Amino acid sequence: MDGTDSRLVFRDQATANHAVLLIACFAVVTVVTTGCAHRYGHILASDDKDMVGSHEAGAATWNPLVDESVAQLLGRCPPTTQPYMPGQTSAMMASHAMSSDGEISLNPSGVAPEHGGPLVTGPARVCFIGIENKSAEELVDFKDQLYERIDSQVNSGNAFRSISRRLVDAALVETRLRPDSLFLPANRDAFAAALGRQGTPVDFLLYATITSGTTDRNKSTQRDYVLTLEMVNIQSGDYIKESSKIRKGYHKARTGKWWNFGLFDQADG
Repeated sequence: MDGTDSRLVFRDQATANHAVLLIACFAVVTVVTTGCAHRYGHILASDDKDMVGSHEAGAATWNPLVDESVAQLLGRCPPTTQPYMPGQTSAMMASHAMSSDGEISLNPSGVAPEHGGPLVTGPARVCFIGIENKSAEELVDFKDQLYERIDSQVNSGNAFRSISRRLVDAALVETRLRPDSLFLPANRDAFAAALGRQGTPVDFLLYATITSGTTDRNKSTQRDYVLTLEMVNIQSGDYIKESSKIRKGYHKARTGKWWNFGLFDQADG
């Protein structure tokens, strides 16, 4: 074999080795990125951060919203009231008072004495009706989890006690009422009567609403998530409302965060 043939063989061998190396590298990258078509999991520690969703809200969004709104609501803690009874009027409620020795008394004039207090002194009964989603995203499995998280936190406060969700659902089925129809007096009476027959008088109705507002800028999006809790006094119709908000940015690339929300107010358009 002359020198020319030797160089050709060497060049062909080098090319073959280079091709093998490229194939091997491609195989390694494929295995690393795809995990051989397997998924792997790990348990998060209590101090690990929640994962931030790349396409929609997730734990890092919903959990702080619930914690903040419930804390604000419980911080306002309205005074305890007499459990609602169907057909009860405000005049009838005003005619009841508690004497200084703790016994319930009836004022014939229909006006509670100055030294009187609330008819009941225990935690108020809260009927959590449910979560209404008016946002641009589907809650999927988060809806039930948010319900349980809100219900548990409300029930853990000293001023309120939640009525079991199973009893609430049973009362709605029995009365064939929708949650948004409970503000009509007749429907409210029927619903309260159904709960009363289950041994669960009710003082407040609690509604949760999720809304969102979306701002688009080229390939980046800002979405504002708002969770609102509205607690309605079933006797008087008075209510308190608390909301919490989280803003979140979505981008096609990691540089989108800096480009839109950097040091020089780029988000101004």
